This record gives sequence, C-alpha cells and structure tokens, in this order.
Amino acid sequence: MAMFFTADSHFGHANLCGKLQNSRPFSSIDEHDEVLVAKWNETVGPDDEVWHLGDFSHRCHPKRMGEIFRRLNGRKRLVVGNHDNGATRALGWASVHEMLRFSPGGHQMFACHYPVRSWPGMNRGAIHLYGHVHGSLAGLGRSMDVGVDAHAWAPVSLDEVLARMLAIPKPGRQDEAA
Repeated sequence: MAMFFTADSHFGHANLCGKLQNSRPFSSIDEHDEVLVAKWNETVGPDDEVWHLGDFSHRCHPKRMGEIFRRLNGRKRLVVGNHDNGATRALGWASVHEMLRFSPGGHQMFACHYPVRSWPGMNRGAIHLYGHVHGSLAGLGRSMDVGVDAHAWAPVSLDEVLARMLAIPKPGRQDEAA
C-alpha cells in the first residue's frame, strides 16, 4: 500500500475552466473532472491511501459528487478545505480532519488545507503539506503544495514528498551551525 496526497480538485466547479483560473486548460467542467479522475486512477491503486487536503469539490451536485468519489481508487481521507461542505464531508471518507499531525514512515508531518508560515514540529524537521493556493505559492522550508495545479492534475506520492522535503536541511539553531 502506497500513500498519496492531493488537494484542490474542485470537482464540479465550472468557473475554474477559463473564467476564474487560467491555469486549468479544460474546455468544460466535464473534461476537467474526467481528466482529474483519470490522473488519480493512473496514479493510485485500489489498496493505496489518499489524503485529500481540501476543496474536493465546489458547487457540485451531491449526486454527481458521490459518483465521482466512488470512481476514485484508494482509501480516501479528507483534511477539510474552505469549500468542503456537509455533503462533501458525508461522502464516505475513511476519516475527516480539520488539520492533522501524523508520522507516516516515522516522518513528522502537519497537513492543513492552508499554507502556514509556522507549523508544529517545524524546527525539528516536520514537513507541512497544504493546498488552497493552486500552485501559486512556493513552499517555505520543508513545506509543499500538494494540490493538483502543482502536480499535473494527479496526487503526489509520499515517496516523492519525502524525496523533495528531506533534501532540504532541517532548520537548526544558529549556535549549532558552528
């Protein structure tokens, strides 16, 4: 079983196609949704785990949202975003969190829909994963946007997150550098 992260899929959000978000080059929301479902399922296997860090959908009819959710591979967990309403929370996620501290593979992580400037464990090398910014805000230190806009419309694996984030030195106190 592999672990993946993603955010900001915005299934059903018709205004993302041209009107609000020029970075989503789809001619319609149907094309958008189908590409994101295909990319997810090319990346994630049925036994894998996916952490969706918010904004799964927006202005999407609950029936359509449920149909999309059921088509997506893996055991799905949600860290709530600003567009995740009661219908989104009720989709059948394995778990739902407002934000989360956890340690996959022994690596401290803090997951939140929003990028934060300082996070729990930051000074001890903890990794912060976020969405919300649609690829428009680079990470600070060991933080990373895992949204679809930043990762070719697909979830990103824990292995890729670790390869990128562990290449960044842990922050240290100035007197330890000498």
